Amino acid sequence: MTKDEIIEMADKAFDESSFTDAEVICFAKIITEKEREACANICDLAMLQNQEAINELENDEHIAKCFIEGAMNQLVKTAKAIRARGKA
Repeated sequence: MTKDEIIEMADKAFDESSFTDAEVICFAKIITEKEREACANICDLAMLQNQEAINELENDEHIAKCFIEGAMNQLVKTAKAIRARGKA
């Protein structure tokens, strides 16, 4: 989300507000950081659930285990990518 997009949305949300552009940008950054972390936490939770499933698998279910491990790796990457968006 760009600074201009944030200001445009604030203009729509707050008719004739007394907020400065800097205050709106700061507020938007706080909200997006919180939302980004919530999304990444969903990935973390799914990863933990996949780990529990792996722990329950028998050795002869190698294909299922490989699939779940692949899914877990993707969730880790997804969570990192979500968190990295705040650093860009």
